[in-house]
Amino acid sequence: MSLLDPAIWSGKAFIGGWTAVSGGTASVVEPATGSVLEHVGIASPDDVAVAAERTAQAQIAWARLPYTERAAVLRRAGDLFGRHADEIQGWLIREAGSIPGKAAFETVTAAQECYEAAALASRPVGELLPSAEPRLSLVRRVPAGVVGVIAPFNVPLILGIRSVAPALALGNAVILKPDVRTAVSGGVAIQRVFEEAGLPEGVLSLLPGGAETGAALVVEPRVRVISFTGSTAAGRKVGAAAAEHLKRAHLELGGNSALIVLPDADLDLAVSTAAWGSFFHQGQVCMTTGRHLVHRSIAGEYVARLAEKADHLPVGDPALEEVALGPIIDAGQRDKIHGLVRASVDGGARLAAGGTYEELFYRPTVLADVTDSSPAYAEEVFGPVAPVRAFDDLDEAVALATASPYGLALGILTADVMRGLELAERIPTGLVHVNDQTVNDEAVAPFGGFGASGTGVRFGGGANVEAFTETRWITARGSQARYPF
Repeated sequence: MSLLDPAIWSGKAFIGGWTAVSGGTASVVEPATGSVLEHVGIASPDDVAVAAERTAQAQIAWARLPYTERAAVLRRAGDLFGRHADEIQGWLIREAGSIPGKAAFETVTAAQECYEAAALASRPVGELLPSAEPRLSLVRRVPAGVVGVIAPFNVPLILGIRSVAPALALGNAVILKPDVRTAVSGGVAIQRVFEEAGLPEGVLSLLPGGAETGAALVVEPRVRVISFTGSTAAGRKVGAAAAEHLKRAHLELGGNSALIVLPDADLDLAVSTAAWGSFFHQGQVCMTTGRHLVHRSIAGEYVARLAEKADHLPVGDPALEEVALGPIIDAGQRDKIHGLVRASVDGGARLAAGGTYEELFYRPTVLADVTDSSPAYAEEVFGPVAPVRAFDDLDEAVALATASPYGLALGILTADVMRGLELAERIPTGLVHVNDQTVNDEAVAPFGGFGASGTGVRFGGGANVEAFTETRWITARGSQARYPF
C-alpha cells in the first residue's frame, strides 16, 4: 500500500488516529499549476487542547520504555524514509515547488535525522557531582514532556523531522504543526512514517493549522517546550508568549547571510558557489546568501559573470521538466520579492539580471550598486535575489557583514584558508563555511543563529539533548540525615 494514500488522511488531522477536526479542511495547492492536489484537516485551538491531553498521557508510558525500544522505532522510521523516498519526493516537488535534487536531499536528511536520533536514546543521561555531604550526588537528564514543533513551508520535511525525531528519541511526546501550504510533505509524511515504524498511539499528534493554532500550541500548559522555525517577526511573538507562560522556546528564525569574496578567490568557482547560495530553492531558505560582499578589484567581473549565469538558469515546473528553479510558494511571497527588487532599483540599484516573473516563476535576479538603504540588501528577501556590494579592505568587509541584525550563516571564499578563519572570528554568526556558500546542513551538526536569527544553536548533535530534556539534581544518603531541629 502507498505510504501517503489519501484515503488514509485526506481532510483529517492525527490525534490518536486520523480524525476530522473542528477547523474544517484546506486545499493542498500545487504552486506550479494552481491545481488542488488534495485536502488536509485544519486544527482549531480546541483541537490543540484535546491533542495535548492525549499526548501528555501517552508520553508517560513512552518515556518509561527501555531506550532500546525507542531507538528501534527511530531506526525503523529512518528505513521507511528511504523505502518511500520516491513517493515523498513527489509530494515535495509538487506541493513545495522543490526541484528533484532538493526533494532528494530532504528525504536523505530525514532518514539521517532519525538514525542520529536513535543514537541519542542510548547517550549517557547525566553525571556524578562532588558533594561536601556524605551522599551520592548526581545530575540526570529527563524528558521535558510534550514538545510542540511549529515548522515552515520552505524545507518542510527537514524542518519538521529535525525536532520531531530527537524529541521522541529522548522520551518526549510531540505535537507537530506544519504549515498548511506543505502539510503533506511536512506533516502527513512524518506522521505516516512513525505510524508504520510502530510508534505507540498518541505519542505524536499532527495538527496542520494557521497562526491561531500555533498560538494555542505555544500557550497550552501541557506543552513544555516549543521548537519554532519561521520568520523573525513571528518568532518574537512565539518567544514572548512562551516566556509569559514560563516555558522554553527554541527559535530558528530569519537570515540575511553574507558571502564574502576575497580577491584571491577562484572567480569561476565563486560565481557557481554564489549562484547556488542565492538561487537554491528559489532563495526560500533561511540560510540563503542574501548579501554578496565582493572585493572591489573583482566586483565588476563578478557581477557580470553572476548575471550571465542567472540569465541561463532554467525556471519552470519541476514536476514536468529539468529546471534549476521551481515556483515561489504563493502569490503573496512572489509580490513581496518583486516589491523589494523594484524598490531597490527605484532607489538606485542596477538590475543586472532577472527582476521579472511569469505566474509564480520568478527569474533569478542580480542587483549591483546596492547600498545600506536598498531594501533587497538590507532585508531578508526570501527569494532568488543576489545583491552585490563592493568593499575595499577586510575591515570594511567585516563592518558590512556585521551591520545586519541577523547572524545565521556566513560564507568566505579565499585561497588562504587561515585568513578566512581569522576573518570569520570577527563576524558573529551561528554557522561559518570557509570556501563554501551559506546553505549547508547536516544531521550531526549543531544549527542556529544569533541576534534576529534566533536564540542560538538549538538543533543537531548534542544540542538536541539540551533542547529537549530537563536537568534534575538527585542526591541519596546511605542512612537518614539528622538535623538539630
